[in-house]
Amino acid sequence: MIELAVVRAEREEARTPTLKEADDSMLVARFLAGERRAFTELADRYHVRLMNFIQRTIGDRERAEDLVQETFIRVYRHLHRFDQTKKFSTWVYTIAGNLAKNELRNRSRNPLVLFQTIKKNWDADHRPLEWEDNTYRPDDLYRKRHLKEMIEGAVAQLPEHHRMVFVLREMEGKTYEEIAEITGVNLGTVKSRLNRARNNFAQLIEPMLD
Repeated sequence: MIELAVVRAEREEARTPTLKEADDSMLVARFLAGERRAFTELADRYHVRLMNFIQRTIGDRERAEDLVQETFIRVYRHLHRFDQTKKFSTWVYTIAGNLAKNELRNRSRNPLVLFQTIKKNWDADHRPLEWEDNTYRPDDLYRKRHLKEMIEGAVAQLPEHHRMVFVLREMEGKTYEEIAEITGVNLGTVKSRLNRARNNFAQLIEPMLD
């Protein structure tokens, strides 16, 4: 009985993880080895995350969907160049972030970024931002809708490079190090931009809340 249990344990250890069980690095390796379904799993895993990230950055859901698709096209084409010692998530966010920045540069109007709540004192360790009040009374929904409209107006006035780090940190929960790699700037610049974005946002939104 003991020997049988050992054999079963060894078989379990030797079992190849399913695509759902595999981590990102394993999926990348399996795709590069010829397992096409591994890429489908990566796309499924990141589609919603990238959709939220890009939509919050450019404020246009339909265009965000296009940019998500373009992100995956570029990932598919260039995955063989990906440095597998790095995090796949950081790499794919870098591609998506660059596409979002290009979209903003090509626009004649300022993008709108929706934030789900306002905190008077930004908590550096609390990520991501969420609505704290989950009630659905009509008056609550009206106030939330009105609050979002005010936030949109304030955030639209933030410089693009401030907006990007703000979304990555406050909405996506990225670390400072990941943001630095995604945006291509050093850690000190990330922290400086984030601090300025928070201060500017607070100054813009405060009069509206009085």
